Amino acid sequence: MKKSVVYLVLLVAISVVALFMPAVPGAIITEGINSGDTAWMLTASALVLLMTPGLAYFYGGMIDTKNIISTMLQSFIAMGVISVVWIVVGFSLAFGESIGGYIGNPSTFFMFQHVLDGKPWSLAPTIPLAVFAFFQLKFAIITPALITGTFAERVRFKSYIIFLVLFSLFIYAPLAHWTWHPDGFLFKLGVLDFAGGTVVHMSAGFAALIASMYLRDKSIKKEAISPANIPFVLLGTGLLWFGWFGFNAGSALSAGTLAASAFATTNTASAAAGLCWVLVDVVRGKKPSALGFCIGAVVGLVAITPAAGFVTIPHSLFIGTIAAIISNVVVHWKSKTSLEDTLDVFPCHGVGGLVGMVMTALLANTAVNAANTTGNGLFFGETALFKVHMIGLVIVIAYVTVGSFIILKVTDLISSLRVSSEEKLIGSDFSQHGENLYPVDLAKKESAA
Repeated sequence: MKKSVVYLVLLVAISVVALFMPAVPGAIITEGINSGDTAWMLTASALVLLMTPGLAYFYGGMIDTKNIISTMLQSFIAMGVISVVWIVVGFSLAFGESIGGYIGNPSTFFMFQHVLDGKPWSLAPTIPLAVFAFFQLKFAIITPALITGTFAERVRFKSYIIFLVLFSLFIYAPLAHWTWHPDGFLFKLGVLDFAGGTVVHMSAGFAALIASMYLRDKSIKKEAISPANIPFVLLGTGLLWFGWFGFNAGSALSAGTLAASAFATTNTASAAAGLCWVLVDVVRGKKPSALGFCIGAVVGLVAITPAAGFVTIPHSLFIGTIAAIISNVVVHWKSKTSLEDTLDVFPCHGVGGLVGMVMTALLANTAVNAANTTGNGLFFGETALFKVHMIGLVIVIAYVTVGSFIILKVTDLISSLRVSSEEKLIGSDFSQHGENLYPVDLAKKESAA
């Protein structure tokens, strides 16, 4: 109760500070702004935001019935929390004036100052800065939400909120700055990450791996989870696939040939990965399942994300296929360990993102994207890109794993992360939120209490 009061006071304080910020922007820049590019990027931003509700359905359908609301809410609450954090200081940390190539100056766009009337982003000169800022916000929202597949049923809601904020500020924002800011040190090194292989998927996936290690209780036998609602998973996959066109094609930052190419590679990789996952399952002796196709399709989307604007369409088919095989093997291996990555975030996003970055280093083609100044991939006989990607991957993995452990530890000190054994038995829907999927279950629990 006392902590809730603190959070409420903090939100009110932020609102009051916003009240006294400059009310009238300066002259709004229109020179060089292209209406077609702006219209496409507004659409792409909306598509990317749709991915987070899609993720809620995707994860919600996979969990059991007593944790479905809590799991879905973790995605939805990220839209609220990260939107506020991004306005206050997140965008500045990610895309503000660079401090040594490692982080943005928090005062550059504090409370979104100079975003409406600022110069367009240097790599997106034909759209207003505000459109670019809100497009990037959608990436910042879904990244920590991806980790909730590991947290499902095991983490207290208020502790999750604390983790959400700390991850956004100390993991996501620096990685975005390193990779996508023209002065970021990975950008200068020549690392190619078109739409978030490192920034989004590897950061979420490897954070999930550390969380699964941190939260596991070896004294409790790991139990298989029966999916609550496969049609929810199908719906979530459809929304994610649909929204991913904004995620990848929108990362071209304009409406043109590059966006069309990224659109096509995105669909191709996802289709190939979904089919491949089902076939691998059949080879293992399983029946072809809706769940298998959905997981495979998402793995394909993850793997093509860093490569979407750098590879040809035929190569995207190869990327989706290889990513599905590797992730399927890792999921099978993980099931035999004590790791409790509830919804396989690490095998799908961590490994999928890693495979995508390696494939970019192998198959990137300067003919696809003239902005690629690092060179062609190893497949074409050039080694420079492959070398910088291996260096970049080691740096990202080390930073995310160490940083995530520290954030989990700090969060745990502020507010205990784990739900109690009694709360886990009841389910997070009721214990954390006083709600249940079925009202009759809620009534029974209230009478039992």
